Amino acid sequence: MTRHLVVGAGPAGVTACETLRRLDPHASITLLAGESGDPYARMAIPYLLTGAVDEQGTRLRREADFYERQGIELRHDRLVAVDPAVGTARLEVGGTLPFDRLLLATGATPLKPPVPGIDLPGVESCWSLEDARAIAGRAVDGSRVVLIGAGFIGCIILESLVRCGVRLTVVERGARMVPRMLDESAGGLLRRWCEEKGIRVLTDHTVTAIETDRDALRVVLGSGERLPADLVITATGVRSNIDFLEGSGIETGQGVVVDETLCTSHPAVYAAGDVAEGPDLGGGRAVHAIQPTATEHGRVAAHNMVRAGSVRYHGSLNMNVLDTLGLISASFGRWEGGEETVVLHDPEGRRYMRLAFEGDRLVGAILVGHTDHVGAVRGLIESGCPLGGWMERLRRDPTRIAEAYLATTRAVA
Repeated sequence: MTRHLVVGAGPAGVTACETLRRLDPHASITLLAGESGDPYARMAIPYLLTGAVDEQGTRLRREADFYERQGIELRHDRLVAVDPAVGTARLEVGGTLPFDRLLLATGATPLKPPVPGIDLPGVESCWSLEDARAIAGRAVDGSRVVLIGAGFIGCIILESLVRCGVRLTVVERGARMVPRMLDESAGGLLRRWCEEKGIRVLTDHTVTAIETDRDALRVVLGSGERLPADLVITATGVRSNIDFLEGSGIETGQGVVVDETLCTSHPAVYAAGDVAEGPDLGGGRAVHAIQPTATEHGRVAAHNMVRAGSVRYHGSLNMNVLDTLGLISASFGRWEGGEETVVLHDPEGRRYMRLAFEGDRLVGAILVGHTDHVGAVRGLIESGCPLGGWMERLRRDPTRIAEAYLATTRAVA
């Protein structure tokens, strides 16, 4: 009987366990969860804050006895070390666990900005259910909230905070909002949109300290301004959880390095989700911390844990779609690069499109307000289809991208 150990109870880990049980009915499957309670989706936390779902609604699988019925042993403990040579995993509390196949789906940890006062009460990340409970107690109608970081995660939290009725100030050290997703023009549209909704947005600003002020907090900026706050939330990026691999011999970079079967440098160890540095459709390897990639990673890894090399993962697309108070923005692939770019900018209409090409192939894009083109853009980048004569038409009118997608992909088919 094969012993499968899956570490990490997010979408990658839970999907992997389901797939393992289907493919290997008699195997031993253990799912190691680093947090208490049932496995849940972090992407549901913003909806929890607004009351759109309760805590039960964040669960990845709704049935209370799901794991028991599947024959999956759900354990709550943390992995502290791995010895792949002998097939053991050392836990924080529960000793060691043996394994024949190991899947690392340990996810990521939010980064804290290195400023004095970052650990004061009332300063929170928005990453776990425990964080959400603490935020919900302070993010009430009329409360003063300072959000440090206007990246992708920060902007998801931003919407939830506004819907809670808080008085919100956003502080971003970069020159624009969501700098890893949007260029200057698109980021400017998003900023103006937020400001029109009553949010104060401070870009090109740093936080130098967080202080207490009686029962409240003060966020001190590099400019010298002090922002009063009842709640401070940090959203300044994440890093893959790989520290436990020190001395294991498993290759790491930004995450755990994997091949197209999601196998690591050791043949019995696989990785999936936010911790996996795997094939990128744009070439090379990357960590893509998005739920669709995590879910697909879990499925592919499980297949190969049961039968090595049976399923290939051809690469994930760097892709983000963000709904900020009704304004939809999206970026795909190598939107910053390309040999040629075509831009359509309508500031008054809150619409922006940037298409990046290598030769006659679409390799990246930014869309703001163009929701009807999201599917076509993604499909063209993922397919890599040559556009041929459609290149010249798109130069004249990039909004014909859906026509170009249908024409070129049907021609290939």
